[in-house]
Amino acid sequence: MRRFGLWFFTCAMCIFGGGTAAYGQSFGVELHNTLMPASGGMGGVSIARPQDLTSALNANPAALTQFHGTQFIFGGGWAEPTFNLTQTSNIPSIGTPLIEPFSAKSTAPGTPLGNIGLTQDISELGLPATFGIGFITTAGGFADFRHVPESHGTNTGQTIFNMPVALGVDLSDRLAIGASLSLGIAFFDGPFVGVGGMTSDYALRGTLGMNYLLTDSTTIGGYYQTAQSYEFDNAFLLNPGVGQTSADVEMDLPQNIGIGVANNSMIDGRLLLGVDVVYKLWDQADMYQAVYDNQLIVQLGAQFTHGRYRFRTGYTWAENPIDNTPGANIGGVVQPGDLAAVRYTQGLLAITSQHRISFGIGVTDVLPGIDMDMMAGGMFRDTEQLGNFTTSSIESYWIGLGLTWRFGRGACCETLAPDSWSDI
Repeated sequence: MRRFGLWFFTCAMCIFGGGTAAYGQSFGVELHNTLMPASGGMGGVSIARPQDLTSALNANPAALTQFHGTQFIFGGGWAEPTFNLTQTSNIPSIGTPLIEPFSAKSTAPGTPLGNIGLTQDISELGLPATFGIGFITTAGGFADFRHVPESHGTNTGQTIFNMPVALGVDLSDRLAIGASLSLGIAFFDGPFVGVGGMTSDYALRGTLGMNYLLTDSTTIGGYYQTAQSYEFDNAFLLNPGVGQTSADVEMDLPQNIGIGVANNSMIDGRLLLGVDVVYKLWDQADMYQAVYDNQLIVQLGAQFTHGRYRFRTGYTWAENPIDNTPGANIGGVVQPGDLAAVRYTQGLLAITSQHRISFGIGVTDVLPGIDMDMMAGGMFRDTEQLGNFTTSSIESYWIGLGLTWRFGRGACCETLAPDSWSDI
């Protein structure tokens, strides 16, 4: 049974922050910075020189030292995927089927999502450091085939929010380090053959980062992020009633390693180019190690500044994470139907598109001390054959907008706001 209080809180959080619908624009199930107001327009590039503070909170905390004064950002977005699933045999193949052949589009709707952050430098205390806190939509997805009788109520979803607390410190004029600790809350309805229910859990995640100003125009950065380990009690239920079988599900967001470089040496410093490389260790993540392989992601981004305007574009290549030799044990659950059931679960988690593009624009001082960033992106359609009987296809687009209030100097070690508004 799903308790009303849990459903109420889940729905409220989805309206406020929103999970990604149908695993649209994520890497596996994790978003990284692809939906941040500024970084999202650059393909998520943000490790060395993030253009919005929530990107630093969510990835490399050492980059927080680039944000001066007091800054607050409120960002939101909309993700709209198209997810199709085809199953051509019964699961299990012998006996009463839990899944029958069908082909349908998921009815999970597009959803809103949000990212909020606040940074404060503490240089007035004589400390070369910046402190930040935030509320970040980290991961998630929904797929719903309950409108198809043959799916026997197939419906899965997960949403993960994180509340990071981070600190970046300048050790010298060129070297900065940072660390963050994040509390995550996850809502999970497992992608299993059988009966599941929405359950929740909390978990911690840590991040260590470093930035180095290699030249006056080139910055390199990197970070390591720990796994975030959840355990969902009684998340899997088979044959409800007398003699029912239930199991807890262990699920990790994976360890991440990111390296980035950014350069603004061209066109008098008005053209910023960035490259990020992220490696995701799915093979060491509970539950996902059975369905995903380790994944490499390459993000390319550019930003051109013209007066008060910043024009952005980005491209991302993401390695297909699907494991061609999946394991039978998925987070502690062994499903009826053997390999066919595992492949069906993979189909519900198949974010296989390798190519994504994005565009964005930023406007400085739309009102005194307030900047606005807008972005849009898309993921090209991809179809994946999973074993002999399951096929999935996915494509999506997303849009986003954010407002940043800057009290004092602006981001990226550059003064964005004038000293006196009467001078405008």
